[in-house]
Parts: sequence; structure tokens; C-alpha cells
Amino acid sequence: MHATGEETFEAVKMLKNANPAQYKPAPGIEYPNNEFGNNMKQIAQLLKSNIGVEAAFTDVGGWDTHQNQGGVTGQLSDRLREFSSAISAFWRDMGDDAENVTLVTMSEFGRTARQNGTGGTDHGHANAMFVLGGTVKGGKVYGRWPGLNNDQLNEGRDLAVTTDFRQVLGEAVAKSIGAKNLDMVFPGAQLRSDRFLRIV
Repeated sequence: MHATGEETFEAVKMLKNANPAQYKPAPGIEYPNNEFGNNMKQIAQLLKSNIGVEAAFTDVGGWDTHQNQGGVTGQLSDRLREFSSAISAFWRDMGDDAENVTLVTMSEFGRTARQNGTGGTDHGHANAMFVLGGTVKGGKVYGRWPGLNNDQLNEGRDLAVTTDFRQVLGEAVAKSIGAKNLDMVFPGAQLRSDRFLRIV
């Protein structure tokens, strides 16, 4: 307990010294001036500070596009632009250190496959995850495409789930930070390395 307490206080001291207000991104890098952009900037700062961060998490809201979702322009495209701009700034800010980072994006829910009567989409089932990283075997889609015909959709309305999100996260945790006992990280998921998608 004593040793753990000392480590905790030392970590807090290091975090205070890594003052987010004083952080300067790499030259030419500008994060979006919004909550997600600021969070990604802080994660970059923590990783660059070499204080032992192995995993970090942030979230971004505003995806409930039940009405007037828009297409090329509109509330969904605005959210996607902010989302991708923050990730791009983070990735460029990390520089050569990005080779040692695995970034995974996911959503807790998808959207319906078709537009509703008010020009939006309602809560759906499956969605896409994006994985970036120096060791990621990118440039392709992993998993199985279920199709968009009514009989291929979940309950005739949502994209069907073909991959458990824990498979993707489990592979990232195992390959990126060397976690051996995935049952401790994802209780009950029964993850096995021979079932990984071989993304990393």
C-alpha cells in the first residue's frame, strides 16, 4: 500500500508539472478549438511527457442526429470534420512517436441504415471502428460486410453486428501494451489470440 501510495503521489506531481495550459504542439499543428480537440491535445502532451501512460480514453458527443442530419454539409458532416481534424492534429503532433501508438475509435451505438421521416437517422446497432498505428496493417476493411438489403439488416433497419468490439480492443491491448490475461481486461469475453482479426 505504501509503495502504491508513493507512486500515485509521484504521478500526480508529474501531471501537475505537465501543465496543459503551457503545452505547445509541434510546429504547424493546430488542434480544433473544441472539447475533443483539447482532449486529444492533452493526450498527446501526456504521451510526450513520458510519465508512463499506457492507455488513454476520451469521448466526443453530438452524434444523436435524429433530424436534419444533412449530407455533404450538415450536422453529421460537421461532427465528422471536427472528429477527423482532432485525430489528424494528434497524429501529426505525435511525430515519430506515432509509430508506438495504436489509436482505436468506436461508438457505443450505430445509426439506422436509412433516413427517417425528419431527415435524420435513429439509434442503430452496428457501426465501424477505425484503427490507426505504426504497427496497424491498414488500408483495408476487416470483418464481414453484412449488406444493406432488408433481410440482411438487423430487425430490417440496422446494420448487423459481425465483429465483437472487444475482439478489436483485445487485440490492440495484447499487441500494443503486451496484456497477457485478457479475461482481466474484458471479463467474460473469452478472447483468444487465434480469433484476432490480425489488424495489428
